[in-house]
Amino acid sequence: MMSMGKILVVDDDYNICELLRLYIEKEGYDVVIANDGGQAITKFKTEKPDLILLDIMLPVLDGWQVCREIRKTSQCPIIMLTAKGEVFDKVLGLELGADDYVIKPFETKEIVARIKAVLRRAGINTSANVSMTDSSRKEVRYDKLVINLTNYELKVNGEQIDTPPKEMELIYHLASNPNRVFTRDQLLDEVWGFDYYGDSRTVDVHVKRLREKLEGVSDKWALKTVWGVGYKFEVKE
Repeated sequence: MMSMGKILVVDDDYNICELLRLYIEKEGYDVVIANDGGQAITKFKTEKPDLILLDIMLPVLDGWQVCREIRKTSQCPIIMLTAKGEVFDKVLGLELGADDYVIKPFETKEIVARIKAVLRRAGINTSANVSMTDSSRKEVRYDKLVINLTNYELKVNGEQIDTPPKEMELIYHLASNPNRVFTRDQLLDEVWGFDYYGDSRTVDVHVKRLREKLEGVSDKWALKTVWGVGYKFEVKE
């Protein structure tokens, strides 16, 4: 049977790891286990997983540090695991580049559903060997701007600009819907995929960083703040 993809499970609780392995393998995925943050980094490099289930409270390096380290080189989807009662800063998780989070104790069915949803959102086709055709290429073009989400490339004036994954996804989402106004909560839900309530500072942080890269590039489009509402990618006729 062809593998649906490879999942790296990082948790210092051996029982949880084996339970997750059992359920995730039953769905057709390969599972690799790491029991501390140091092992997680090593196995991430050697095993090249399609997704990481990452506990926050870990020996050697905690989940935040592991997430930060992985995001330096990769946009591999990360689902954070956090025990109920732990202080979980969703904004920090979002800013570090986590794709989703699950609170323990969790239902194994929920974990499997989240894995499938995050992989689907990341555009990773784990069900078959499908080659990327031109019609499935995710790219938008404007004057002096190319946003290619297939390769996670942002080109400004023909030059490739180093851009973190979530910034890429945010500008692609806005530019794919020109002149449409999105609230911060809509962007958190549609770009990050969190059922997210409360503090939406993280969107402002990402927009600010994008503005630094895009300010003044062209007079035909702009990343605009709609005061009291949210943001839009404004295209001038």
